Amino acid sequence: MKILLVTHRVSTNDGQGRVNYEIVRALLAAGHSVTVLGSRIEPALLENPLLRFVQIRESYLPTRLVKYQIFALRSGAWIAAHRREFDLIHVNGFITWARADVNSVHFVHDGWYRCGFYPIRLRQGASAAYQLAFTRLNMWCEKRAFRAARTVVPVSQKVATEVRATGIDARNLHMIHNGVDVEEFAPGPTHRERFGLPSAPFLLLFAGDLRVARKNLDAVLRALVSTPAHVHLVVAGGVGNCPYPALASTLGIAGRVHFIDFVQDMPALMRSVDAFVFPSRYEAMSLVMLEALASALPVVTVATAGGAEVIDSACGVVLDSPEDIAGLAAAISWLAADPERARTMGMAARRLATSLSWEQMAMRYLSLYDDLIEARAPGASGTTRDTVSAAS
Repeated sequence: MKILLVTHRVSTNDGQGRVNYEIVRALLAAGHSVTVLGSRIEPALLENPLLRFVQIRESYLPTRLVKYQIFALRSGAWIAAHRREFDLIHVNGFITWARADVNSVHFVHDGWYRCGFYPIRLRQGASAAYQLAFTRLNMWCEKRAFRAARTVVPVSQKVATEVRATGIDARNLHMIHNGVDVEEFAPGPTHRERFGLPSAPFLLLFAGDLRVARKNLDAVLRALVSTPAHVHLVVAGGVGNCPYPALASTLGIAGRVHFIDFVQDMPALMRSVDAFVFPSRYEAMSLVMLEALASALPVVTVATAGGAEVIDSACGVVLDSPEDIAGLAAAISWLAADPERARTMGMAARRLATSLSWEQMAMRYLSLYDDLIEARAPGASGTTRDTVSAAS
């Protein structure tokens, strides 16, 4: 196969970049020719003679809105000139004005805007007006990108539902969950002392960007008030200028909440706790939740967190609403009441995670490529329109 992958970055340090990285690695390992059209790539991949990197340098013009549109125009022009060189073109959401065979969807701006937790209002000033314009423009562009693809690949059931809400036929969807490194994230010896954590309590872990309220740490703190005193919470995330230490103090649980800021060695931290809690108000696909499963942690989450559909009663608890504070407290208390049960659920979580490894995810993409290339009518390659009409 000759595959073109269009993405801003192929990297190991963010979710979408890691998905692209694992797909490229699997393609190269299988002996396929890969061209990456993007801005950044892991240098080690460039050593493979089967890989070609065509760089579109990031524009120096201000704002992501302008930068992304310039990338979309430049990549679309390049694809128009080179389309016939490839068996299949794979893009990520709205990234180019060119048509594609596969569009992997990691986030749906339409879903985020309509989810009920979208925080931006026009009356909040110039910055809010820009953020609102950015969201609305991406809603418009994404819909056209989805319609222009032969197959749309949502990364979770939540994302699939949001894609269908934009008018895409369910028959054109092929869901593939993101993966997780089951070697890096795995059960093992605890490191509580290293992280300055107490040795005795039942430790819950919350990890996420504390600058965004949608991660819903406030609900976890309020729920902790109604749990037994031996249940403590570890919060991994930057605490600068965030309101949560003050909220924990106001709620009278400051002694049970351990803010440890950013953590470089998340696998070691996950091996040091007893369960993972993640009631995010909105999430397309939670990689940190998959990492917790791989680390043999039972998970307490909510249906609004993308990827929650993989969790069953054997390995966790999925609540209907992120605002169900009483339900969250009850689930946490139930887990903490029986540590042996929590460990058993953790082992079930680990077994589940092994079916969601990066390797298995990549093989699902390669199988989809094979199916699409085989299904294409003889002589049809390169005959589709090269760009999506802005007026369509």
